[in-house]
Amino acid sequence: MGKSSFSFRRSVSRRRTKKTTAPPPRRSPPQPPYAAGITASPDGAANNGLVAGAGASALTKVKKKTGSARLWMRFDRSGRSELVEWEKNAIVHHAAIPARDLRILGPVFSHSSNILAREKAMVVNLEFIKAIVTAEEVLLLDPLRQEVLPFVEQLRQQLPGKSQPKLLGAVEEQEGELLGSNGRQWLPTLETVEGLQSELPFEFQVLEIALEAVCTYLDSSVADLERGAYPVLDELARNVSTKNLEHVRSLKSNLTRLLARVQKVRDEIEHLLDDNEDMAQLYLTRKWLLNQQIEEAQLGATTSNNLPNSARSVRRLGSTRSESLATSHYGEDNDVEDLEMLLDAYFMQLDGTRNKILSVREYIDDTEDYVNIQLDNHRNELIQLQLTLTIASFAIAIDTLVAGAFGMNIPCKLYDIDGIFWPFVWISSAACVLLFLLILAYARWKKLLGS
Repeated sequence: MGKSSFSFRRSVSRRRTKKTTAPPPRRSPPQPPYAAGITASPDGAANNGLVAGAGASALTKVKKKTGSARLWMRFDRSGRSELVEWEKNAIVHHAAIPARDLRILGPVFSHSSNILAREKAMVVNLEFIKAIVTAEEVLLLDPLRQEVLPFVEQLRQQLPGKSQPKLLGAVEEQEGELLGSNGRQWLPTLETVEGLQSELPFEFQVLEIALEAVCTYLDSSVADLERGAYPVLDELARNVSTKNLEHVRSLKSNLTRLLARVQKVRDEIEHLLDDNEDMAQLYLTRKWLLNQQIEEAQLGATTSNNLPNSARSVRRLGSTRSESLATSHYGEDNDVEDLEMLLDAYFMQLDGTRNKILSVREYIDDTEDYVNIQLDNHRNELIQLQLTLTIASFAIAIDTLVAGAFGMNIPCKLYDIDGIFWPFVWISSAACVLLFLLILAYARWKKLLGS
């Protein structure tokens, strides 16, 4: 009996070990988060190699899950980055956003512009930048596109590695040993919050880099359009031809599309500036700090009976100081001055870009008006020429009528007079010329012909 029971337990243990070593399901998100991609060091050496020439090799190292998985690049606060392939459900679960927000980042809305505020994330869809920004990280879609690479490089340069938030002292370290099993995240200390006062929150830093990249791209596109527009329009003003008209038509199409793209980004920023509630929802770090304070208060209430009085006093002091500093830095819920100043600056830049496009369009309209005036002038000259020829034809018709009347062999006494033919011809021709001059003078008097 002992052997049989021992053998039974042994077989059961083997089966259990097989279950634990089974691979995870394909649809589950990668655990840990940095194991599914390629993690780059904050110093930027590996990052530069990834952008410069290792894009294809990085793609081969990323494990493909299903056909619906898409390539994302993940940046955290410390400046680390990685390439991952995540499915739709994994992104929704990781970023805590509705599934419909991923449709905005899809190819259907590729030319739309949206900045949406959610509970724990901000969905940014500006031209070629499609990202999900939280208080701790950035998820960038299709990071290996040619247009997105400058944005990725700016993220690596302007998001350096930062030290982790420190605890509030030796007493807090002892308290952390007691509560380490709960996986608690501490609030920033006095020094950390004072350091945050000199810079924007993490999500606004990312938003500023995105707006700068988009505005720079649109400005360069407008500059290229201006360099190619003015020579084509000047050539059309000198020579109205089918080839030049085709160039101007293509130029107007490009200008209309570019103006629509600039207008969409400008309208989205204007929409945010007009609504303070939407701007307040974009303060993800503020909400993150408030949630951390609530969690700390709840944990402090449950463990207050087990801690010494000195530890509780130091903890309350540090929490009160960090809360006051966070409140003074991030302001109240309705304080959106930092974001308003940031959006207003790029709104003015986009408005200037829009004015450049409108000036090019006005130049095109002026050129078209000038060409139409030229064509109208030529048309008027043709009408005047046609009127002159009509008057001359009428005078010649009178002379032809006289010649036709004498050519009908009707008996007439003029036939019997010798030498009257040439005088009669010259007299009738002179009468027709005089009639032509009289009608022409009348047309000039009525201003039907030019002077």
